[in-house]
Amino acid sequence: MEISAGIQASLPGRYASALFDLAAEDGVVTAVESDLETLNAALVESDELRTVTTNPELSRAQQGAAIEGVAGALGLSALTQKFLGVLSQNRRLSVLPGMIRAFRAIAAAQRGEVTAEVTSAHALSDEQLETLRQKLTAREGRTVKLSHSVDPDLLGGLVVTLGSKRIDGSIRTRLNSLAQAMKA
Repeated sequence: MEISAGIQASLPGRYASALFDLAAEDGVVTAVESDLETLNAALVESDELRTVTTNPELSRAQQGAAIEGVAGALGLSALTQKFLGVLSQNRRLSVLPGMIRAFRAIAAAQRGEVTAEVTSAHALSDEQLETLRQKLTAREGRTVKLSHSVDPDLLGGLVVTLGSKRIDGSIRTRLNSLAQAMKA
C-alpha cells in the first residue's frame, strides 16, 4: 500500500501507519476505524479526556490507567486498547487527534475513497448531500465520502475541499472578487 509522504513524515502519521498495518494483518481495519471514531467523539465531547491526553504533569502510569479505563468503558477492541497503551507509555497521547485523522486517510486511500470537506452557508438536506456526493464521485472517478459543516459567514453557496483541491462557490468569495475588481 502506498501512503502519502506527508502522512509518513508526521509523528501521528507514523503511529497511524503502524496501527493500520497491525489492523490489516489481523483483518480488523473496520473495527479499529470504528474504535477510533468512537474515541474521537469522546475526545471532542470530554474536556477531562482531552486534559488526560495532553497534561504533561500526569505520569505515564496515571495516563495509562485513565486511558485504559476510558477504552474499557467505550468497549474498544483489544488491538485499539493495546495501541492506546503504547501511546501512553511513549507519552504520545497528545498526538491522538492527528493520529486518528491520519488513520482515516490511510484507510480511505486503501479503499480507494477520498473525503470531501463540504462547507455551506445553511445545512444541506440528505438528498442534496447525496447529489453532491454522486457528482464529486463522477468527477473524481473514485468513491467520495462527504464531511459537512455549516458556516453562515459564507452567505450562500458551497466550499468543497477535496484533497488539495478547493472549489469555492460561496457568495462571500464572489463578493470579495467583485470588490477587488472594482478597486482596480
